[in-house]
Amino acid sequence: MEKHSFAPINQADFAMPDVPLKTVSQLTQEIKNCLEIEFPFVWVSGEISNLSRAASGHCYLTLKDDSAQLRAIMWRGTANRLKFDLHDGLEVVAAGRVEVYEARGSYQLIIEQCEPQGLGALELAFRQLHEKLAGEGLFDPEHKQPLPAIPQRIALVTSPTSAAVRDMLQVLTRRWPAAEILILPVLVQGPGAAAEIAAALRSVPQIPGVDVVITGRGGGSLEDLWAFNEEIVARAIYDCPIPVVSAVGHEIDVTIADLVADRRALTPSEAAELVVPDVRDIRAGIAQMRNRLISGLKQQAVTARRQLDALASRRVFTQPAERIHDLQQLLDELEARNRRAVQRIVETAKQQLASSSASLDALSPLAVLGRGYSLSKIAGSTQFLKTIDDAPAGATLQSLLADGRVISKIESTDAGQPQDFLE
Repeated sequence: MEKHSFAPINQADFAMPDVPLKTVSQLTQEIKNCLEIEFPFVWVSGEISNLSRAASGHCYLTLKDDSAQLRAIMWRGTANRLKFDLHDGLEVVAAGRVEVYEARGSYQLIIEQCEPQGLGALELAFRQLHEKLAGEGLFDPEHKQPLPAIPQRIALVTSPTSAAVRDMLQVLTRRWPAAEILILPVLVQGPGAAAEIAAALRSVPQIPGVDVVITGRGGGSLEDLWAFNEEIVARAIYDCPIPVVSAVGHEIDVTIADLVADRRALTPSEAAELVVPDVRDIRAGIAQMRNRLISGLKQQAVTARRQLDALASRRVFTQPAERIHDLQQLLDELEARNRRAVQRIVETAKQQLASSSASLDALSPLAVLGRGYSLSKIAGSTQFLKTIDDAPAGATLQSLLADGRVISKIESTDAGQPQDFLE
């Protein structure tokens, strides 16, 4: 095994150069000064990663590309002004100043402006909010309320000095003068506009008698219409118990408010046409109904007259006595029929009575007496003699004949058959 030998260290070889010695803080400060002077304001494109939001509202993130990364900070004020939401993976163009964070000896970008790369900030914010609210069901048709057929009181949430409100008032008063119109004045663009619109919409249910709400404004750029793309306005429309019509911009402009509202109008003038009927159409409809009613009543009168004439032509009305005569004749026939029936019943009863009488006569003892027979009994007795034993000698005998009775005295009795005495 090969052995190595080491020469002794010569301290003179590590002597400090004849230059000023700097501390870490001094060197970092010089670098800080150079960077911040050289890069006072820069634009940087990159992809957001490691995004975190502190409780203070500040955002800490990293901008990166394929081969490098840059730490960045967005203070709360700048973050609150963003129209869209930051998230990891979002390609952005950030602008700000470069500074050195001396405590870590690292440099970072203080972001003062931020735009999504390849897509406008407002367009991205629109898409993000659309996706969020759609996921919560704020656009679902089952949540849409029908508009009243004839509203009595209409609330307009818009700018009182805009051309849009003049157009709506003109259409409303022309089409339905009877409607009462309330204007809730609000800003429709610029800082604070969304909050004013939302507050006005939330106050509408407190106003008695409001049947429908119109909110909107005339056309403009996406920035001008942005108040109607704010989440606070969308939720105020969704929570309103009174039907809301959204009329923002022109036909090509579609806002979040349009999608949440119970009805979308292409223009403010169309919104006014949607919420009230045209008095001329109502009058024409009433006239048509009146004519139909008159025609129907006339037809009913004609039909009733025909029915009455048909009834009046019947014999019961043209010859009312004939019916009475027919009934009288029927009554006479019924009387005669009953009389004949009674007579037949009486005759039948007489015949039955005679037959019964004959039968009774045939069975009567008196009828037997008429044929030469007699009934005998001992005087003072109620029993007729049946055998000679019932007739003791010497007794007084009473014999009943057909025409009277014979009283005799029994001298003797002689037993024998009845035919013996008839010979």
